[in-house]
Amino acid sequence: MKGGSFVAFRYRDFRLLWGSSLLSSSGTWLQNVAVPIVVFNITGSGVWLGITGFVGYAPMVFTGPYAGWIADRFDRRRVLILGGIGQAIFTFAMCAYWASGDKRIGIFISLLAANSFVAGLTVATWQAFVTEMVPREHLLNAITLNSAQFNAARAFGPSLGGLLLVPLGEGWLFFLNGMTFVVLVFSLLLIRTHRKPPPPPPGKATPIADMVDACRYAFAEPGIAVCLIVVFFLGFLGGPLFNLIVVFTERVWDVGGSAYGLLAGCLGFGAIVVAPFVAGRGSRTNRSVMLTIAMVSYGLALVGVGASPIVLTGAIALLVAGAGYLGISSTLNTTVQLQVSESMRGKVLALYVVVLTAAVPLGSLLQGWLVDVIGVQWTVAGAGVIMLIVFGVLRSLGRFEAMNDLTRGEFTEATEEDAEIAIAEAEATEAAIDPI
Repeated sequence: MKGGSFVAFRYRDFRLLWGSSLLSSSGTWLQNVAVPIVVFNITGSGVWLGITGFVGYAPMVFTGPYAGWIADRFDRRRVLILGGIGQAIFTFAMCAYWASGDKRIGIFISLLAANSFVAGLTVATWQAFVTEMVPREHLLNAITLNSAQFNAARAFGPSLGGLLLVPLGEGWLFFLNGMTFVVLVFSLLLIRTHRKPPPPPPGKATPIADMVDACRYAFAEPGIAVCLIVVFFLGFLGGPLFNLIVVFTERVWDVGGSAYGLLAGCLGFGAIVVAPFVAGRGSRTNRSVMLTIAMVSYGLALVGVGASPIVLTGAIALLVAGAGYLGISSTLNTTVQLQVSESMRGKVLALYVVVLTAAVPLGSLLQGWLVDVIGVQWTVAGAGVIMLIVFGVLRSLGRFEAMNDLTRGEFTEATEEDAEIAIAEAEATEAAIDPI
């Protein structure tokens, strides 16, 4: 890459944004460690864990069509500052409520939903704001590093949370996350953007109409349609896994809170380990082949987690699950970006995020209920079996072959750098809202 692998760090504003984002993302994963513990301690119920997963992502389904509208029409730095303040308020509120000793689950869940709502409104602005930090010739490097910090936080945050959970307790994890938002807001106040965002699109905003147009277009394109089908099942079957790890640690493997955090971090570590292969050799492999490898690996990993009688084999299966998840999501992102026409790009990417964020809460509700009915092992293993069945059906129908079509979309006429930038933007966006 021209200028080196870390050329974007030459720019002060990007360094401020990247460092504060890494801290805030890690703090969010600290909180993600505490939330299932709090809910499970209050209720002892898999159903409530499912509801927790639902409210953690369901608001993003409703904010998805409007997030891009906000990013295109308002000063992005101010949007992020207001969003950071809002998330800090709700995070500190959760900390205070837990410290008060009041254990009414409804209030806690409401605060969690409000926090998710604010995050959903700003997720598109985060990705768009990166483009204002560096010149265009270094944009790909900046977006790639931005995606890397999300993945690093996904591995580091849960592991640190597990180590701090026992000596400090859940309340302090909420407090530490709140403080990361304070640092984030302070850093945003120090940033001086290098260029102005593009002017907003003309005419009235019609987010719902745009989503309808995106649905019509996407399902008329075979390669994009199969990506939407797969990403739905990825979120529906695999999205609830993070919240269910606490049930494995308490009821199946009988390990402590520190081990819980390390196990949750295995999903992120697995993704980091396989990332060089996916970005290197994987990018030169047919996407249908990559998806085959990733879906089979992920399905078998879910079965392995559910069938693991001891924590060691469970940890190995979680590492494989993290690797498989990254392989699937990267392949789907690349396919959509390469095949979508430029005029439909923003709408289709918004639809992609909405499908994923709708699938996760629905899967969380169902799997949370099944945990109480048939047990967590059968639930997760069953999700893995269904993933393998979905793969088998799509493969037998020949749906994956459409993903290799390079004649669609407009990247055939664009530069290679344009293609890489758009793909990296999509991957960074998905990493920001990733359930693992």
